[in-house]
Amino acid sequence: MHTIVCVKQVLDPEIPPAKFKIDAEAKQVIPPPGVPPVISVYDERAVEAACRLKDKHKGKITVISMGTAKAADVIKHAISMGADDGFVLQDPAFENLDSFGTAYVLAKAIQKIGGYDLVLCGRQAADWGAGQVGSILAEILGIPVITLAFAIEAVDKKLKIKRMVSDGHEVLEAPMPSLVTVSSEIGLPRLPGGMGLMLARKKQIPIWKAQDIGADPAQLDKAKVHTEITSLSVPTRKTECEMITGTTPSEAGVNLALKLIKLI
Repeated sequence: MHTIVCVKQVLDPEIPPAKFKIDAEAKQVIPPPGVPPVISVYDERAVEAACRLKDKHKGKITVISMGTAKAADVIKHAISMGADDGFVLQDPAFENLDSFGTAYVLAKAIQKIGGYDLVLCGRQAADWGAGQVGSILAEILGIPVITLAFAIEAVDKKLKIKRMVSDGHEVLEAPMPSLVTVSSEIGLPRLPGGMGLMLARKKQIPIWKAQDIGADPAQLDKAKVHTEITSLSVPTRKTECEMITGTTPSEAGVNLALKLIKLI
């Protein structure tokens, strides 16, 4: 069974808020110096789902990531968890693409790899959180898509999938190949073992450019994007504090109760 997992590099969510900066004019986040990007937490769950299938059915896991050369570290993290191979998709033409452009580039890479039974994505990216790439990618590849999965089984060359719904979960069956987006309810990802870390450290991660995957420049034309960022800003938070007093503790308690009643 060959599973392809799409992962994304994002800013480390553990960075101090003071280091989070944006360029409002360029509408871009400024990466803080000295803080390497990390794998999106949702995509890490997708890698975990792939590893569970490999534990049970053997096979191969290939990881792809579109981004800078630092995306190789994200792929190596997936390899340390149990993935086998990976590719970085890096090209100036790939920069600042919307969800449609990103899905197109991933689709071209997946078509080049070929021979896959399952494509996994996180339910959404940990930075923008649009949750669009997986469904668009499945449409381009021409395969079924099931979203928000928290359990995946392979039975008789078919997939049995449990997915989250608003009032519980439902069980679906899909043919291979299919694309599945993995929800956080699948559980925590495994910690890399010592052998996995050693293999990942030695692994060479190839870089594919637009011409390597046969990407059509017209599909990467940023003047034809489907979505546009109109503004980008850091949320502001305003806090107010009022001291509730009284000549005695009892009076202060009464004043507090009266204040709370007014707020209801």
